[in-house]
Amino acid sequence: MELEPYLFFYGQCEDALNFYSRVFGGKIEGIMRFEGSPMESQVPPDYKKKVMHARFKSPSLRFLAADGRPGTNQQGGNISLSLGSLSLAEAQRVWEKLAEGGRVEMPFSDMFWGAKFGSLTDKFGIDWMINCELPKRGAARTTRARRARPARERPARRRGGSRRARR
Repeated sequence: MELEPYLFFYGQCEDALNFYSRVFGGKIEGIMRFEGSPMESQVPPDYKKKVMHARFKSPSLRFLAADGRPGTNQQGGNISLSLGSLSLAEAQRVWEKLAEGGRVEMPFSDMFWGAKFGSLTDKFGIDWMINCELPKRGAARTTRARRARPARERPARRRGGSRRARR
C-alpha cells in the first residue's frame, strides 16, 4: 500500500496540472472530463469540460487531481505536501516557481535542524513545505584530515594474531 495524494482544484485543475508540469518537469498521464462520462448529466453545461479525474507524474512525485464537484468550495489548510531534496539548487528552483503568485508562510532559509526549509501556499491554494538537507559542517574535512595524516601519527595496529596465540 502506498499513499497517493488526490488534489482538488475547484475549476482550475487543468491550469494547475500545466503549471506543475513546468515546475516539476512532469506530465499529465491521463485526463478524464465530465463530458462523455456517466457523470455528464449530473453537472451544469459550463462544467462538462472540467477535469473529473487526472493523473500527474514527474521524476520526483506523482498525484491524482480533479476539479471536484460543481458547487463545492475549497476548504484548504488541513494538509501540506512536503518535498525533500538533497540538491539545494533544485529545492531553490522549485521554491521560486511554487512561490510565483502564491503566498509565502515561512521564507526558504537555513533552519536549526541543518536544512533549508520554507512553507508556502501556491497560486492554486495548495500548501507546500520544501526541505533541503544541508551537508554537515566539518564532516568532509574530518575524513580528509584523517586520510591525510602521515602513517607515523596513526595509531599502531596490533599484529601477531590473537592473545591466545601469544601466550
